[in-house]
Amino acid sequence: MMRRILVPLVFGVVGFAILMSLGFWQLRRLEWKEGLIAEIEGRIDAPAVALPEVPDREADRFLPVRTKGRTTGDEVYVVTSTPETGPGFRLLSAFETDGGRRILVDEGFIRTSEAEIERPATSMTVTGNLQWPAETDGFTPDAEEATGIWYARNVDGIAAALGTEPVLVVARTVTGADARATPLPVTTTGISNDHLGYAVQWFGLALVWAGMTAFLLWRIHRRTD
Repeated sequence: MMRRILVPLVFGVVGFAILMSLGFWQLRRLEWKEGLIAEIEGRIDAPAVALPEVPDREADRFLPVRTKGRTTGDEVYVVTSTPETGPGFRLLSAFETDGGRRILVDEGFIRTSEAEIERPATSMTVTGNLQWPAETDGFTPDAEEATGIWYARNVDGIAAALGTEPVLVVARTVTGADARATPLPVTTTGISNDHLGYAVQWFGLALVWAGMTAFLLWRIHRRTD
């Protein structure tokens, strides 16, 4: 009898241990992700500083900055949507700082119909966060050069098209000019954090595995009797 029980018992214990370890691993990932999100939120909301001379894409990601200058009239429209207003565009403009640099500013959301509105150059002060979004992949359509419509915030590509540094400031507030767009500031809402749900699933599977193992051992015991 012990020989018939031993194999399913070992199989059940090992499977239960593996599933439980996966659950605890997800809990550790949850703790790490929560710490990362808290760190990013603290960085996003820190006091704004001057635009770095040579921004670092890793060290300066989410860095709050404030810069003063004027738009040039050169702009592109990046397809997006919001729950409140539906489909539209992000307005990305070429921006000449008072220091003579030419960068990109994500001014925020405009409706689809507003893409045809002429927006002359205007002076403004932009407070926002540096960002180099990773939004492109093998399925991202090419930009429509004739209409200026892009399907992702490809900082390098848009910078080359508008003749700017590959530096993007995502506006949180814009002052000194009439609102040209509704700011869509950088937040952590787009950072996925599903580790608790995954942990619950692994722990649930472990309980099911334990129950099935117990049922199998019970059946073997009954047959033996």
